Amino acid sequence: MEHTLPQLGTPWRRATLVAGTIAAVELVVLVVLGVALLAEPVSQHVTRAAERQALAPIVEQPKAQPAPGAPKLTRAETSVIVLNGNGRAGAAAATAEQVRAKGYTIGSVGNAPRADYTRSLVLFRAGHEPEAKRLAADLKLKIVGPLDGMKPAELMGAHVAVVVGE
Repeated sequence: MEHTLPQLGTPWRRATLVAGTIAAVELVVLVVLGVALLAEPVSQHVTRAAERQALAPIVEQPKAQPAPGAPKLTRAETSVIVLNGNGRAGAAAATAEQVRAKGYTIGSVGNAPRADYTRSLVLFRAGHEPEAKRLAADLKLKIVGPLDGMKPAELMGAHVAVVVGE
């Protein structure tokens, strides 16, 4: 006994296959359009939220902490590493020139571990918060925080780091 496949010649079978194919193509087109239209805004929102969460310990200082004293080092004695955190070519070099013009010593210029910082910030090594706050005031930056995510050895002897954002 031979088994044969059903004939596609009947009109209702042909119509069902055509309608199913059209529905599948429409579904693919709708999914592609949805991803294309929503991916960028969702990505930006997630990036901003993650950065806010990462900077929260830096921005929110404990209220019981006493105000830091005056800087112990002069501007010329304060070594600064400048890191490009926005991915634009030359951003760190331009900021390093501004820092140098204020009288600071440039320890190094390079790239930050990531290139999606939306704001520039100043990070300090333990014991150098007053120097970091002075540098931030000189550069008109608002975010100052303790060194987070870098080891002191990665600073190559610098006291503070400037991460250049958008």
